[in-house]
Amino acid sequence: MAKKRTTIQLNLTLCCCFLFIDFCFSIIGTQKTDTIFQGQEFRDWEHLNSDNKVFRLQFFSPGNTKNRYLGIFYNLPPDVTPNDYDKRPVWVANRDSPIPDASGNLMIDTDGKFMISYGEGQEFVFFIAPARSNVSSRLLDNGNLVFQELNNSDGSVKQILWQSFDQPTDTLLPGMKLGLNFKTGQRWLLTSWISDQVPASGSVTFGVDPTNQLMIWWRGSVVWNSGIWQNGHFDYMQNLATASDQYGDLNFSYVSDEEKKYFIYSASEGQILTRYTLDSSGIVNDSTGSPTFGACTPHPAFVPGCNMEILSPCRRADLDREGDLLFDQTQGFPYGDSIVLDKNNYSLFDCRVECRSKCSCVAYASISDNGTGCEIWSNLQFEMTDFKQSREIFVIRRKPGIIGSWVGVAVGFTIFTAFWCLCIVMLRRIRAEANLGNKMREKRLLYELQRAAAPAIYKRAKSRDEKIGHELQVFSLESIELATNSFSNRNKLGEGGFGSVYKGELLDGRAVATKRLARTSGQGFQEFKNEILLIAKLQHTNLVKLLGCCIEDEEKILVYDYMTNKSLDLFLFDPHRKELLKWTNRLNIIEGVAQGLLYLHKYSRLRVIHRDLKASNILLDDNMTPKISDFGMARIFGAQVSEENTNRIVGTYGYMSPEYALNGVVSEKTDVFSFGVLLLEIISGKKNHRSYDSERPLNLIGLAWEMWSEGRALELVDPILEDSSHSKNEVMRCIHVGLLCVQDQAKDRPSMSDVVSMLTNDNLHLPAPKQPAFFIGLVATQEPEKEQEIKDPNLKKCSIKHLSISEMEPR
Repeated sequence: MAKKRTTIQLNLTLCCCFLFIDFCFSIIGTQKTDTIFQGQEFRDWEHLNSDNKVFRLQFFSPGNTKNRYLGIFYNLPPDVTPNDYDKRPVWVANRDSPIPDASGNLMIDTDGKFMISYGEGQEFVFFIAPARSNVSSRLLDNGNLVFQELNNSDGSVKQILWQSFDQPTDTLLPGMKLGLNFKTGQRWLLTSWISDQVPASGSVTFGVDPTNQLMIWWRGSVVWNSGIWQNGHFDYMQNLATASDQYGDLNFSYVSDEEKKYFIYSASEGQILTRYTLDSSGIVNDSTGSPTFGACTPHPAFVPGCNMEILSPCRRADLDREGDLLFDQTQGFPYGDSIVLDKNNYSLFDCRVECRSKCSCVAYASISDNGTGCEIWSNLQFEMTDFKQSREIFVIRRKPGIIGSWVGVAVGFTIFTAFWCLCIVMLRRIRAEANLGNKMREKRLLYELQRAAAPAIYKRAKSRDEKIGHELQVFSLESIELATNSFSNRNKLGEGGFGSVYKGELLDGRAVATKRLARTSGQGFQEFKNEILLIAKLQHTNLVKLLGCCIEDEEKILVYDYMTNKSLDLFLFDPHRKELLKWTNRLNIIEGVAQGLLYLHKYSRLRVIHRDLKASNILLDDNMTPKISDFGMARIFGAQVSEENTNRIVGTYGYMSPEYALNGVVSEKTDVFSFGVLLLEIISGKKNHRSYDSERPLNLIGLAWEMWSEGRALELVDPILEDSSHSKNEVMRCIHVGLLCVQDQAKDRPSMSDVVSMLTNDNLHLPAPKQPAFFIGLVATQEPEKEQEIKDPNLKKCSIKHLSISEMEPR
């Protein structure tokens, strides 16, 4: 009897346990499996699936490496046979910060920090939430990992604080943007892996150019472009409008306005595995691994949009019939004369380009098993071996010797003949040009401008006016004289060192401003030519629009859109008109000029340093929108160049940075300094090159610095703004940014990207400014348009003969 009672009790206990376990699982089943909550850890061996299990989040190790990365993958349906691209992650969180072991945890700590923690206290932080926020992270069914703030009342989403779609790696998914945001400075780009085993950022990027076309860059140089977006497709990709992949239809669209430009696509409902992936050789492959964008190999000359690589003459003998330099892949143990480019960010594609560009190179290979680094040989010998030292080598395919010899002779004879022909042509040209007058030289300049500004054939207009390309127009002198009433004084808007500006009205009714270059101007042909060729290629809402030019009868004239409110200095330094500049107008002008400079420095097709930013070069339209003008002194920089030295220093006294005025060093920070001076002038309504102390020559920068140091910064504000409604925090932030921009050392000044963030993000912490440059003892007493001599006790002689200093009157 006792034994029977014990059996019954045991059975009851087991039933209770099973019921409790089932109850626990039912509760767990109601929790979201796609979400990580605050205080929860997602460990290395775990998976996080999206709601409908389309995507999963997990740690992984690519190839044979032991490094661990956090990535998002497609979940493959059972009936799909995966290819190599299906197995690749669509996003990698810590691509440039690998974890050396399996200690990684994705978590949101109690302070709202969204991060990966690993090792002994090491962290990789994505985002830090505002204090006392209710936050969580969720993997969505579109592959987007979001860090979101929740409402405390019902747990609904309050706002998205961070998302992986804003930090793309090498893959574009449906709904993901590819482009740029001018207002926030955000840029959505794909960046290749270095190799299949190393997800770190490679040398190839894929994105949208401000000219409304897709582009692929290799180390900053354009290697492919799609053509302009129009009529629902890009010029060189007309089949894009009806594109589809193996799983369904794709819909592509392009959004472009003043704030943003981006390319985006969507997939039909239920479609899976759709993606576009940028590989390390600059090709964008679709979800099947087939080339779609930028497929410029092997013969780029026959692919629209591809910029064919120009090889040196020494490589011509090795080209195949289609004009390509081919390599044979082999295995072996190499030895011989070689150069090792031991850079972690070198891919096999980078190594190939290096070899193509060097006449002595006969072969190349990676220096590691994971496909990174580069070694190139000028003299190669190798042994065929099966040992572990065996390497994969790419050897230039040589033509048979006799053919190569005849080709060499033919090339040499051609070069010799071409050289003598060139000499004869040049001698004739020199003799002819010696007899040309001013009029013929000006016609030659006009032809040069036409060819440089628009390589395409330009069409003659109905009148004597001509168009360069689609936008820039070459006006006849007759049409300019009719528009300005023969340069009547009644039409005169202003005058400066360059000449005079006149208001005009074209035959089609358009109001224009014509800048007539004076014969005695310090700005000559170079500045005139520079402005035409440069500004014609720049398009931004905060840059003045150049309509055309006129070169005839020794006249050099530029024609712009007419700005109703003329220039900023007309308002800013006039005791009566400055009343029209309310604080909101001044703040909009500050932010607009900052956006224009950011475009010039970072987003324009040409990386441009303005070098003469000042109040008289900021024009205002009907809505008081600022337009940066006068690009005659601008400097074009290469993509990889951060600063240059110039022997010809040009600009306006009071706006030039110290390193530029004294040493001729020009960089983006040159414009940043000028912007800081302009910002302080806009806030105070005072000119920088005036003295604001009776006992010492203290300029505006010095005045602002002293007031800031003494806690009286608000006293700098223009008294005319006392009765207007303005935020003290906004004013203080602007003064703070202005002082950061005029710091003595260029390295201490922020970039224009940072400046835009500082002006638009109230929550951004600003560093304390250091002592500014040129704030005492250098207040101008010279007349405008005179050559200035800048003396430095450390220099034996520092007379800058070509220094062009101008103080221009308003337009």
